[in-house]
Amino acid sequence: MSSPLCVRQLRQAKGMKANELAAAAGISAPMLSQVERGLVDPSLETLRQIARVLDVPLFELFVTAVDREQLHITRSGKEITLTTPSGDMSYRRKSTVGKHLEVLEGTLQPGGSSRDSAWSHEAEECVVVTRGNLVIETDRDRYELAEGDSCHFDSRIPHRFINDSASPTEFIISVTPPSH
Repeated sequence: MSSPLCVRQLRQAKGMKANELAAAAGISAPMLSQVERGLVDPSLETLRQIARVLDVPLFELFVTAVDREQLHITRSGKEITLTTPSGDMSYRRKSTVGKHLEVLEGTLQPGGSSRDSAWSHEAEECVVVTRGNLVIETDRDRYELAEGDSCHFDSRIPHRFINDSASPTEFIISVTPPSH
């Protein structure tokens, strides 16, 4: 990890002690200390747990004072990237952290999925497939999207993304409000 996350600042702003956050997030206090100091590259699931406990969108953990400008340009190749523990899926943040919208560029490896099972969260999403094919699986149905197809849905519906093909799938996803 190139720079520390702003977990410590967010934790302190909430009046939490490190051991309280660690316990609530299901991680060890030493691991949290390493995350706060930028000494480890935590898994996406660890970051999700920390964000849930802090009640902030996941990418809020990466905000710096510079990110709080009214206009922000994200240069290609300079995006924050997160990868699932399995390595099947990665997200590159194309937008800054805002209160209302998050734009991510995703890559899903052949045979991979975004999660082991469908999950839901308080948001609304729109996914646009830019390369390959993507399956959106809900708790009831499967929807197959080809390059150029899009899908807009209420994220409270349990869902996950699957790549059943032999090639990587790339897509853009917009989420409002930013989820965690």
